[in-house]
Amino acid sequence: MAGKLILTWDISPEREQEYFEFVVREFLPEVQQMGFQVSDAWVTVYGQQPQILVGAVMPTIKKVNETIHGEAWGRLVSKLMDYVVNFEYKIVPAHNGFQF
Repeated sequence: MAGKLILTWDISPEREQEYFEFVVREFLPEVQQMGFQVSDAWVTVYGQQPQILVGAVMPTIKKVNETIHGEAWGRLVSKLMDYVVNFEYKIVPAHNGFQF
């Protein structure tokens, strides 16, 4: 069964412009190079949910786990943390439609 990595975070207010440049130029391309297929990208405009939700799919949950425990993933998330707060993630079986 395909696995889905669901990432959520809030953008640090003082780093918004730099955040968007990082996500477009570095974060998303590297996520794809690791073998993820980005399936969702959501922005919360109203309410008390995380500001950003990103979903990324791999062929198996095992592959998702192996990838996020690798050195390259750790470096990438470390860079992301320069621009965001309240970072969380979870791994779930991938289903059609919105998953949170």
